[in-house]
Amino acid sequence: MTLLDAPEFNAARDRRIRIIGYSTTGTVITVLIVWWLIAGHPLDWPWHWDAYISGKSTVNRFFSAIEQNDDKKAYGIWFHDPNWQQHPQEYSDYSFDRFEQDWSATSTQNEYGPIHSDQIAADRYVGNVLVVGILINGRKSSPVFLAYDPRNHTLSFSPTELYLGP
Repeated sequence: MTLLDAPEFNAARDRRIRIIGYSTTGTVITVLIVWWLIAGHPLDWPWHWDAYISGKSTVNRFFSAIEQNDDKKAYGIWFHDPNWQQHPQEYSDYSFDRFEQDWSATSTQNEYGPIHSDQIAADRYVGNVLVVGILINGRKSSPVFLAYDPRNHTLSFSPTELYLGP
């Protein structure tokens, strides 16, 4: 075959290939934008966006259980183990008694008192954990910072505090 024997240009095939290319590109961009919006507009890499979604969901479920005074359920969410009562010795570093002192509505050591509301004020990926700053009971000062570990889906107190602005 020589240059002069080239096949005839197929306009329908060319149009179909362009439509498929534009549709695929538009779909990928739309999915990324929707995923970014669902993750809460994080200024981070897309492979961290799932951690934002699951971390904020876990924090919301945790505080929902705390607000309902269901400390046992909240403790299970904290360690990502709903069956923690069958093996409490695994969590001796942060025992249920200590957890109740920190989070129970009737505890005298709970600096927030009974927790009625919560609001996520900030969330950032720091190192390998998602740090979430929560304002409790509408307080504008002294938020609590929790660290969500996306590898084992557990919560802990964060040693890092986020800047929430003036």
